[in-house]
Amino acid sequence: MKGCLIIVSFFVIGLLSAHWHVLPAEMTENDFSMYALYVLMFLVGISIGGEPGVLKALKKQNSKILFVPLATIVGTLAGSALAGLVLSGRSLTDCLAVGSGFGYYSLASVFITEYKGAELGTLALTANIIREIITLLGAPLLVCWFGKLAPICAGGATTMDTTLPVITRFSGKEFVIVSIFHGFVVDFSVPFLVTFFCRI
Repeated sequence: MKGCLIIVSFFVIGLLSAHWHVLPAEMTENDFSMYALYVLMFLVGISIGGEPGVLKALKKQNSKILFVPLATIVGTLAGSALAGLVLSGRSLTDCLAVGSGFGYYSLASVFITEYKGAELGTLALTANIIREIITLLGAPLLVCWFGKLAPICAGGATTMDTTLPVITRFSGKEFVIVSIFHGFVVDFSVPFLVTFFCRI
């Protein structure tokens, strides 16, 4: 839990630093976070490459790896449909569009705002940020209660970047490849599913 609080603390410090203009303009105007993500992915690669048990674990996963993103997509859409039936004032397709963001708040909220308006776009942004925060803070509990794949499914599209360090720490290095594959597949589905549910 301490590791999750440290991650969230750094996020809050970064947020406040940018808001109060404490950082040099070059850091906030340029795509600095993308370079930081590249460095992070490089370090994760070194960590995986230096661990001989990771490749053995991947071979054990074999075709099961394909079911993880499928389970995430189906489970999220089922939960979104249930929310659409329970929430008054929101249509089933609105809830399915928001859920189809799978944590990819920057893309999903833009599409939804374009198709359905700013109110639903803001709701999508908030819902998808909350999904990411739940994964960051709740990973140890998710592993304890539901198993090592739970933080991967909870992370949705974020499992190949922002939530990967937390997943690596609490699920184990043997799940890094599964997490990256999962994030790639779910991430790829976002623009198709969001636009589909926005148009029907």
